[in-house]
Amino acid sequence: MPRTTAHRAALAAALVTPLLLPLGTAGPARAHGAPTDPVSRVVACSPEGGDRAGTAACRAAVAANGAPFTAWDNLRVANVNGRDRAVIPDGKLCSGGLPAYRGLDLARADWPSTRMAPGAKLTMRYVSTIPHTGTFRMYLTKPGYDPAGPLSWSDLPEKPFAEVTDPALTDGAYRMEATLPSDRTGRHVLYTVWQNSSTPDTYYSCSDVVFPEKEKEPRKTEEPEKKEPAKKEPGTKAPERKGEPETEEPVASPAVESPGPQPQGDHTPLATTSGPASGPSAPVLAGGAAAVLLLAGGAALALRLRRR
Repeated sequence: MPRTTAHRAALAAALVTPLLLPLGTAGPARAHGAPTDPVSRVVACSPEGGDRAGTAACRAAVAANGAPFTAWDNLRVANVNGRDRAVIPDGKLCSGGLPAYRGLDLARADWPSTRMAPGAKLTMRYVSTIPHTGTFRMYLTKPGYDPAGPLSWSDLPEKPFAEVTDPALTDGAYRMEATLPSDRTGRHVLYTVWQNSSTPDTYYSCSDVVFPEKEKEPRKTEEPEKKEPAKKEPGTKAPERKGEPETEEPVASPAVESPGPQPQGDHTPLATTSGPASGPSAPVLAGGAAAVLLLAGGAALALRLRRR
């Protein structure tokens, strides 16, 4: 029987066996498991991963690994005893430092992922083929995490955001609830450590999760400050404006009445006030009076000549 078929048959049998056997009968080598929701890299890229196994990231992981992730539930390291940061090297957290899973450590931003909401309730489903007691510790990469770089311990907080001990195994999976941190945006890694207490093994897994990006606030444009025109004090000169000739304010002059149109053909002398005439109208009045006297004298002379 081919190895892959045999392994799948063993996994199927393992889902039923725990229900029939006492907990003490299971050997340490058969304590298997991995997160399926949010999906871990090893599950997504395994032959059981469905369409996710055909993504570019999973194909690259299998190529770097040199073999498919058939034993997706067997990523475990013995005798760590809580010394995770001392035993698992930086850049190899997803593989647990195991050469058979090295493809999971590729620094990529396109791993199959699960969408999450910051501050929301997380319900993790961690499939296990054999039940065992132990503690699950969940870490979420820090704000500002760059998925383009290898995952290191410095990318994770010192303390997990959730810790669950001995959850119940129901329908072949542990289900654990926790509240996600509320200050994450973009792509992150949910790093789960399952330290068995009934075996010397510790399991490691990376689940890629994506939080919504913060909406950028529209940039506010400041309106230019409107300056009121300076009040001019009486008797002061107007401020000089660049590019305009300097001008002085016009000074009001007394109104001068212009003489109206004079009637033509009327030689009647105008009434004058007492006193000597002055101004340009005096010669005109004198000339008019002389003409009247001359005409009167001529008329008198003509009358005398007729009488003779």
